[in-house]
Parts: sequence; structure tokens; C-alpha cells
Amino acid sequence: MLVYGRNVAEELLKNPKNIKKIILQDNFDDKKINFLLEKLNLERKYLSKKQMDDLCKGIHQGIILDITDYQYFKLDKILENDANFIVILDHIEDPHNLGAIIRTSEAAGVDAIVIPKNRQVSVNSTVMKTSAGAVTNMKVVEVSNLVQTINTLKTNGFWIIGTAMENSIDYRKIDYNGKIALVIGNEGKGMSRLVSESCDFIANIPMYGRINSLNASVASGIMIYEVVRNRK
Repeated sequence: MLVYGRNVAEELLKNPKNIKKIILQDNFDDKKINFLLEKLNLERKYLSKKQMDDLCKGIHQGIILDITDYQYFKLDKILENDANFIVILDHIEDPHNLGAIIRTSEAAGVDAIVIPKNRQVSVNSTVMKTSAGAVTNMKVVEVSNLVQTINTLKTNGFWIIGTAMENSIDYRKIDYNGKIALVIGNEGKGMSRLVSESCDFIANIPMYGRINSLNASVASGIMIYEVVRNRK
């Protein structure tokens, strides 16, 4: 997988075990990244800006890394490590949303993110870049069935809190102490019916303007930090 951009590159170079090759633009001059590169005995290739542009669709900022595909974690291993705050994504489709949610989750100290295998964006180069490399420090679990996973979490003492505008309560009125699994629904359809029915509580974020919904990554940020705030 090719990932690009200075922020994600800097984060990956701090733990370079998954880097296969480094591609740099001629006369690349980022002092911090060059300092990290001097410590590594990895293959480097220098290309012109045009050649770099041809390799990726986004803004590469003069550096592209060829890395191994992201290795997902197993849920049982997460539970063995006494996880108490998990975010579940119910078929998020936009890689920018996934990247932003991963970045917020890592910053807030979320133990793991659970995503379904099908009809869900995977951890790809866009997600890597949008997360600013935070995905390298975040445990992402890929599962076959969200409802079965939710039932497993319940068996392990988790309260399941979904997010929706209908048939829900103000997110500020929920007790977030204990083990929490927070469910964020699909950008357009929200949570699926079976996932919604599996939740212990469904929270809403009040809307005071004319718009009646928030971007999935923005909503997740508000909810994640409400959990964190209530635990302090």
C-alpha cells in the first residue's frame, strides 16, 4: 500500500517495521523527516515531482512510503487487555470519515475501533493520510457480524450506546461510567435496524439550526469526548 504526506510519513518512520520502500522527491528537504531517515537502513528512491504525482492522486508533499497492508486486530485479544471503551462503526463508507474518527479515537484514548468486513471502507492509503498516521497507534478490529460482536461485548460487561435522532435521548443525559461501546451509523442511513435494536441506549445530539444532522466524524468526536469527560 502506498501512503503519502509528511505527517503520516513522520509517524510511520517512528515505528518503521511495516515500511518496505521510501520514495522521495528530488531535493526533499524536510529536516525532521531526513533526520529520521538517516537512522534507517531502508531502500530509498528519488523521483521528479511529475513522477511522484503520477504515483498517487493526492498531495504527497514530496514523500511516499510503500508499506505492508494494515493488519487488523482480533476482538478476543482486545478484551483480554481489559478494554473499556470501544467505538463500533456501522458501515462507514467515506475513507475521510474513517480516518478522522480514527484520529479522534486515538487522541481520546479509545481502546479499539470495530468495523464490519463488508460494505465498509477498509484501512487504506486515504484513511492513513486523513488520520495523520494515528491509525498506526490504533487497534482496528474487522468482524463478520456486528450484531454478534455486540452480543459478545454485552457478555463482557459492555453497555452499547447507539446514535440516532429518532427514538433517542439527549446524549448529555446518559451515564457513561463502566464499559462503553459507542456505535456510529452509516453517513446516509444511520445504524441498521438490527444494530439499533441491539443497543442499550440510543443518544442524540440536539440540533438548534436548520440542518438536522452532523457529519459522522463530527458526531463521533462529540460523543467520544462526552464519554471521556464523564469519566474524569
